[in-house]
Amino acid sequence: MPFTTGANGELTIGGVKATDLAAKYGTPLYVYDVSRIRGAIQAYNEAFQARNVDYTISYAAKAFASVAMFQVVAEEHAHLDVVSGGEIATAVKAGFDMRNVSFNGNNKSDAELAYALEVGLGTIIVDNDYELTRLAKMAAAKGICQPILLRVAPAVSAHTHEYIMTGQADSKFGFDVASGQVASAIKKVKAAPSLKLLGLHAHIGSQIFEIAGFIEEAKKLIQLAAENDFEPEVIDVGGGFGIQYTDDDQPLPPSRFVDSLVETVTQGAKDNGWATPAIWVEPGRSIVGVAGTTLYTAGGRKEIPGVRTYQTVDGGMGDNIRPALYQADYQAVLAKTPKAKPTETVTIAGKYCESGDILIKDAKLPAITPGDVIALLSTGAYGYSMASLYNRNPRPAVVFAENGRAQEVIRRETWADLTDHDLSYKG
Repeated sequence: MPFTTGANGELTIGGVKATDLAAKYGTPLYVYDVSRIRGAIQAYNEAFQARNVDYTISYAAKAFASVAMFQVVAEEHAHLDVVSGGEIATAVKAGFDMRNVSFNGNNKSDAELAYALEVGLGTIIVDNDYELTRLAKMAAAKGICQPILLRVAPAVSAHTHEYIMTGQADSKFGFDVASGQVASAIKKVKAAPSLKLLGLHAHIGSQIFEIAGFIEEAKKLIQLAAENDFEPEVIDVGGGFGIQYTDDDQPLPPSRFVDSLVETVTQGAKDNGWATPAIWVEPGRSIVGVAGTTLYTAGGRKEIPGVRTYQTVDGGMGDNIRPALYQADYQAVLAKTPKAKPTETVTIAGKYCESGDILIKDAKLPAITPGDVIALLSTGAYGYSMASLYNRNPRPAVVFAENGRAQEVIRRETWADLTDHDLSYKG
């Protein structure tokens, strides 16, 4: 697993010692190496630029959304893909150019759609006929011609956990192909002067290591456009590119995915006599996942002879639900000696009142004593985004580290924050 160390051999993040970060900001603590975020975006840019095609890198904000994160995305000249009014509001507060934002999601409210139109959001990715009808009326009432993509359920299965598969026919997302929903939607958009159809969008899942599904997806979108006499300006294949969570994971570099996508879309356009459409991708996890590390402080331990040793930490499923939700695997190191040889096998357990609150089963680590800082690697995606207030534990702070400097970008919640929205009952 990739991590960096300082001259004394301790774990560093963005050039800052992890133990110093834990001491200053407390634990649990999310820490991002900002240079890795920038490097991930740049890798996608370089891959597309090498192929000399029109493209858009649209960071999927659901992986991790904050004002500071959106500002880094803007500095790297990438776009944003949002899925809620809250993410739109975050982009507005960050000063993001709303023309470079697309709005995804399967049940956008009227308030969210009105907000998107009000702030001049660049593209709305329409998910279903109900949304299409409402958006056409709302845009017409404002005298707007709103650019859109149609989200398609392409009936392409990805090799990943069933909870994060999204492209199969039996999905809550997108217009169905076999029943004629896509064809009907294209006709409706063409007849609606308040909407401009840029192209087609699909998303087949997350944490995918194979190229084949993306190629099949791109071919399906091109085929659908051709069958419906529509020359797309955009083919958006979504995201889902896999990252390394453990030593067993062997993700492909962005260039491998990009090369295959460019070849497929270029050939498809040529076969249909089109100009090559812009290729959009929506990486989220692959931009922030490896850049993030979660720091915990070790507490007590419970040894069950011949069964298991539990090592507790001061966080758990409230700050990282992924292991409990879909058996996600992680690796951990001791911050003070990350390269030390393991001497024991422990199960890292959280503090929440659930037996399933396990971060890593059978982690191989050096001897741990209470107070040691344990670092879970590659936690930058879907940690803070999916964090909860279960058991009324406050959510951790988020720190950005870069070039040897650290800055808190989301403050730690306090016990007082937890009751801030509570109202007394007067029965």
